[in-house]
Amino acid sequence: QVQLVESGGGLVQAGGSLRLSCAASGRTFSTYTMGWFRQAPGKEREFVAVISRGGGSTYYADSVKGRFTISRDNAKNTVYLQMNSLKPEDTAVYSCAAKFSPLQLGSTWYSKGTVYDYWGQGTQVTVSS
Repeated sequence: QVQLVESGGGLVQAGGSLRLSCAASGRTFSTYTMGWFRQAPGKEREFVAVISRGGGSTYYADSVKGRFTISRDNAKNTVYLQMNSLKPEDTAVYSCAAKFSPLQLGSTWYSKGTVYDYWGQGTQVTVSS
């Protein structure tokens, strides 16, 4: 069982930055591939970024590539999402998710929220214009 708790959301002006954190319980954090997803009002949940168990591989949605960076600290059981150059369209509830599977070269499952095993409750990010 893994419990995930996000933090770091808030209100920021367009062009600003935020860093989200997702703290995980348990001693097996390093065995989980970790993802970030977001859901804006009236829209479906969408994939944002994913990081492999050791942190060596990352993938991003095209909409955030070059602006967002996912990272993890397995010693602290925490995954991060650094968000720079924020835009109003980034406004959403951001949630982290854990999947007990490796992120291998050529994997495609990581963008599908339904395959993840555990989810956090989410943190609101609002970007004003």
